[in-house]
Amino acid sequence: MLGTRRHSIRLALTAAATIAAVAASLLGTAPAGAAPSGTPSKATAQSNLNALTVAAESGSGYNRDLFPHWITISGACNTRETVLRRDGSGVSVDSACYPTSGSWYSPYDGATWTNPADVDIDHIVPLAEAWRSGANSWTTSRRQSFANDLSGPQLIAVTDNVNQAKGDQDPSTWQPSRTAYRCTYAKMWIRTKYNWSLRLQSSEKTSLQAMLNTCTS
Repeated sequence: MLGTRRHSIRLALTAAATIAAVAASLLGTAPAGAAPSGTPSKATAQSNLNALTVAAESGSGYNRDLFPHWITISGACNTRETVLRRDGSGVSVDSACYPTSGSWYSPYDGATWTNPADVDIDHIVPLAEAWRSGANSWTTSRRQSFANDLSGPQLIAVTDNVNQAKGDQDPSTWQPSRTAYRCTYAKMWIRTKYNWSLRLQSSEKTSLQAMLNTCTS
């Protein structure tokens, strides 16, 4: 009888935890600084990295307007606002989907912000970097999908001036100042390039491998 009761309690706790996790996801209250969905394991990231084509970057004529964003995702919410809700804690929005409260932890530098104006949505693989590594041959529709990609680990809320300092650099010249996040950053970068069949430079691959080597899983 006691064993049955304990089993029932465990089932109830598991169900409660599952419901809480689903609710948190729907309400945009996932753990602050959590990696976006689609971030691979170390083993998968290594396999993806090995499969990527190494080649020199090419392609002049980049213009940010060639990657239409932010597009409407649901109701009044565009891509930026959707990521702000997903990555923030305790986020409330008005009828136009603009955040009226909440906080955002930036995993790049460890800063926490309560004003959404202090937060940028970073493209893990910058749009200009994507252009140079294969997106220059894409259709506008495909570039729009890339710029608003919520299905993989390509978009993340971070401190605005950190994002601006990163610019269009790849990991050979820019990495998060928080060394604890570099493993995750490398896995996200690799997965994005793999998902979108983008090339990478030799120096970029070397830096990604070094970051990936710091991962434990």
